[in-house]
Amino acid sequence: MKHLLLILLLVATPVLAVQPDEVLDDPVLETRARDISKLLRCPVCQGETIDESNAAISRDLRLYVRERLVEGDSNEEVIDAVTDRYGEFVLFEPRATGGNLILYLAGPLMALIAVILGWRFILSRREARTAESTTPLSPEEKARLAEIMKD
Repeated sequence: MKHLLLILLLVATPVLAVQPDEVLDDPVLETRARDISKLLRCPVCQGETIDESNAAISRDLRLYVRERLVEGDSNEEVIDAVTDRYGEFVLFEPRATGGNLILYLAGPLMALIAVILGWRFILSRREARTAESTTPLSPEEKARLAEIMKD
């Protein structure tokens, strides 16, 4: 049982596709490269970062990121260079600018609208119940009620 659990844990851990020949000698630059690679989406796999993907384009992107870091670019400059080349699609967390701003604001705006509509519905139901309970009985209704109460 312990062996099975160990095997399952090993299988469940994310597999990083970074090859030994891609790793930089400078541990600081390598850490930065890994951090950047976790922010970029594989253009082929789409559900994986370039750090996790075995696709050839992901390998090329990992090497490109490392080249830019060795040349002295900052993390933002490297991400901007990759974004300029492949578009904002490669970002796992797209920037909140332009058309993306609509997507960022749509969720909270829809939630706010739903809360307002729900509140108005509850208030209207409460007012309808109050209006029904304050209406006096007509003489026919009083007579019918008295008849029912006798039975």
